[in-house]
Amino acid sequence: MADAKLLLDADAIQRSLTRIAHEIAEANADSKSVGLIGIQRGGVHLAKRLAGLLTGIWGHDAPVGVLDVSMHRDDIGQRGIVSVQPTEVPFDVERKTIVLVDDVLFNGRTVRAALDAVHHLGRPQRIQLAVLVDRGHRELPIKPDYVGKNVPTALDESIQVSLSEANGDDSVTLRPANPGK
Repeated sequence: MADAKLLLDADAIQRSLTRIAHEIAEANADSKSVGLIGIQRGGVHLAKRLAGLLTGIWGHDAPVGVLDVSMHRDDIGQRGIVSVQPTEVPFDVERKTIVLVDDVLFNGRTVRAALDAVHHLGRPQRIQLAVLVDRGHRELPIKPDYVGKNVPTALDESIQVSLSEANGDDSVTLRPANPGK
């Protein structure tokens, strides 16, 4: 599509994730108390990639889980039919540092729902947030701890993250909301 602008290619995504992994390792001296949780759908593959990078840095496995926030959203009544994805967190969150991972941070409502969902699993010591792209336009007081790329956007634009695990290529593109208009 001619209107799309490439923001990150595969190499840039890898560099961003590597930097985020090192920042997570630096900020968390007790590496054995850290667990990563990918927010369905966009954050799942990124959390798994970060876990692999952190395993290499720390020399031990970094546990990773998957979280669906659909039923915790404050706009559930406006969304029509809700497609619920699996939640699988194969480790205890009690007294751990949980790093929530998502692909794009926009208004903050998905992260707010994720915070509610995590607290239904237990009471972590602290929760951190890692995102590949922060596009601004926050409606809630939510700020990521780790960011791959800050991309100021207009409200009529969208960010599309494509990952090899789901689509066959790694890229982040900026698109007009209504191309051709």
